[in-house]
Amino acid sequence: MNETASSSEIQGQIAALRRQSFTLLLALIIVSGTLTVFLYRQASLTRRDIAAVKPQATQIIQAYTQNGQNIQNFVKELSAFGATHPDFQPILKKYGIPLAAAPAAPAPARKK
Repeated sequence: MNETASSSEIQGQIAALRRQSFTLLLALIIVSGTLTVFLYRQASLTRRDIAAVKPQATQIIQAYTQNGQNIQNFVKELSAFGATHPDFQPILKKYGIPLAAAPAAPAPARKK
């Protein structure tokens, strides 16, 4: 009788574990589905935002590309200015603009 009682007790525990496993599996499926729906929604919203911003970003990139040479010339002029004005050099260093070599002073004219 003792073996029968422990056998039925074990059968009950196995049944409880099966129910618990099924419940956990069901909960996992629900959580996974909810996460999938949430991520899909976020991806579609992000796609829509990118589509709305893309024309503006394209305009900014084109403007930068067209003015790139002007920007480089301006940085060169700042560098040349910093080479002749020592007070301006800390500002150039702060923004990582290298100093240009100081322009050579014109050679004195020789008298004949």
